[in-house]
Amino acid sequence: MASDTDVANRVPITAALMLATLMNTLDSTIANVALPHMQGSLSASQDQITWVLTSYILATAIMTPLSGWLSLKIGRKPMFLISITAFTLASMACGVAQNLPEMVLCRLLQGLAGASLMPLSQTVMLDIFPLKQIPQVMSIWSAVVIMGPIIGPALGGWLTENFSWRWVFYINVPVGILAFLGIYVFMARDEGGRQRPFDFLGFSALVAFVASFQLMTDRGPDKDWFSSGEIWVEAIIAAIGLYVFVLQTITAKHPFFHRDLAKDRNYVACTVFGLCVGALLFSTTALLPSFMQNLLGYSALQSGYASMPRGAGSLMAFLAVPFLINTIGPRRVLVMGVALSVLALWTMAHFDLTMTASPIMTSGVIQGLGTGLLFAPLNTLAYATLNPVHRTEGTIVNTMARSLGSSLGISLIEANLTRSSAVAHARLAERIVGGDPVAVAGLPPIMNPATDSGLLALNGEVTRQAAMIGYDVIFAWMAIGTLLLLPLLMLMRRPAPAAVIAVEAHAD
Repeated sequence: MASDTDVANRVPITAALMLATLMNTLDSTIANVALPHMQGSLSASQDQITWVLTSYILATAIMTPLSGWLSLKIGRKPMFLISITAFTLASMACGVAQNLPEMVLCRLLQGLAGASLMPLSQTVMLDIFPLKQIPQVMSIWSAVVIMGPIIGPALGGWLTENFSWRWVFYINVPVGILAFLGIYVFMARDEGGRQRPFDFLGFSALVAFVASFQLMTDRGPDKDWFSSGEIWVEAIIAAIGLYVFVLQTITAKHPFFHRDLAKDRNYVACTVFGLCVGALLFSTTALLPSFMQNLLGYSALQSGYASMPRGAGSLMAFLAVPFLINTIGPRRVLVMGVALSVLALWTMAHFDLTMTASPIMTSGVIQGLGTGLLFAPLNTLAYATLNPVHRTEGTIVNTMARSLGSSLGISLIEANLTRSSAVAHARLAERIVGGDPVAVAGLPPIMNPATDSGLLALNGEVTRQAAMIGYDVIFAWMAIGTLLLLPLLMLMRRPAPAAVIAVEAHAD
């Protein structure tokens, strides 16, 4: 529970927490538009450079569960200060990395250091504000969580074009200093020492599952999935890790996560919903920069600017969310968010190579509105009936699920994009090169398949068209997947007044 000092200083503490959270979430996407520039500087191949993204997300997913236990052991304030300091130093190290192994190592350290920032920030704000203000507070907090990935590509593009890709990491230094000072000056000292016995077996099994499953989905496309012995080994380790973790959670006297979390219907439904949203919606922030730069010929800065309307949509949603939740209820707001997200993805499924930036910006505004209408209601419903004693663990699990969903979603969607593009390429090439006289007659002379140079140019255009088809197919499937989330809303119940009063009394 919050001290009187923390309650009195809730405004500056919240500002510092927002800076720390923004710094953490910004780094999940800010490097996306800079990857082509980083690839040359670090002498990395196309598939290797994506490790810059996945290493960060993987480290965050692994460290997130442990951060809750550590915060109880050493205290939330020391945990914040250590995490912010380590994250800032790791960001500086990323900026000076000279090769891919150094960069991946520094990104791993970044993820480990920043894993606690988002869930602990949420826990502190839930403690220092009264329950009646939680919808407004969660709306503001969700705005920061969502805005980081949204403005990341735009800011990353601007820094890359005007300075260098290294500045996408250096930008964290002043933000980290301000966040550190805010926490150090205004937050009361928390001595810690409240941790439960640590479940080393459960944690080790969870790490084995998360790490192995992420590696399997990352490297599966390059290794032709289960035709590779490496993928089989990773899949077996992941399955054993998940089995041991579930068994340990059910049977251990002091499991790594408290079993009471699984007894709260709203919390479980919201956590699963958040995992799916992370997989389906945040993946677009990784897909769109490569689509715009590789297929439409946009620069890093242009692709960043084209992504900015998504932020405007989210801001409009965040302003409206508190009023909508109080007026029509959180479940109806979630339905609106899902509907807008499906509409945006379906619009994106009709992108083509001759379009202007207007469809990208229009779908971005719609998706921003939809995403902005999802997270505040999810946070409100998830914690309304959860015992405050379990808030720290609850936010840890919720954040881990969302992070894991995002990382796995990116890997799986990228893999399916490659497969869809390859299938489309084979079908297009078969029709054209296979001897269709009508198709060949309509080609420009520079693409005459009878000559080597013409065949090369023709293959380049076929590859480009096939990639466009692959993106459209993926966006369409993402729209269908998002629509299938609606049945989960049936599991969520608006908390009864008695339950709210009980939670509020317990919180006081």
